Amino acid sequence: MAGVSPVVRVVVVDDDPLVRTGLGLILGGAPDLELVGEAADGQQGVDVVVRTAPDVVLMDVRMPRMDGLAAHRRLRDLGSRARVLVLTTFDADDLVLTALRQGAAGFLLKDTPPADLVAAVRRVAQGEPMLSPSVTSQLIAAVTAAPAGDPPRARARALLATLTDREREVAEAVGAGMSNAEIARALHLGVATVKTHVGNVLTKLDATNRVQIARWVHEAGDERA
Repeated sequence: MAGVSPVVRVVVVDDDPLVRTGLGLILGGAPDLELVGEAADGQQGVDVVVRTAPDVVLMDVRMPRMDGLAAHRRLRDLGSRARVLVLTTFDADDLVLTALRQGAAGFLLKDTPPADLVAAVRRVAQGEPMLSPSVTSQLIAAVTAAPAGDPPRARARALLATLTDREREVAEAVGAGMSNAEIARALHLGVATVKTHVGNVLTKLDATNRVQIARWVHEAGDERA
């Protein structure tokens, strides 16, 4: 019917049955979200996603048989259009960074409040990557460990040098975990203008999501230091 929002179809992949049950209850409480399948490991998750064709997949990182990263790669190889939200407790930052480089749509802590989890699923389903400040701060700690003279830092600075002054300001705000609306207020811009700048930054940095922008910003560090 006209005026009725489409239902977002979701699959949960996690080896902990309590986590799957909890996420199912949370998703079931939202009228515009539908749990269409669940799986206890990555291989089973790939099968369920292929069979049900969901809009969003909540994917754990560490699982038996096939972990979340391998499952994500397999889904991409199979041409799945499902957007993957990585579930993590941040006990393995290296795995989270790998998921980031593979183009995951976002990251959620397993103790994310229900309302925030529902909002994240909705945002990702609409094509907006999910990057929360709490996740950003921990990713920053992981990507800024290299010394200033390392090649990754030099490459990050070279990439950021391709940005205009305004695009650099927007990139740094994204790196701080700010939403488009927050960036608009801070820089006295319209939200549509911010979205345009974010799109330009993604293109110039060859990034697929906002977490990757944060990665380049924080790997570059303070060039005035």
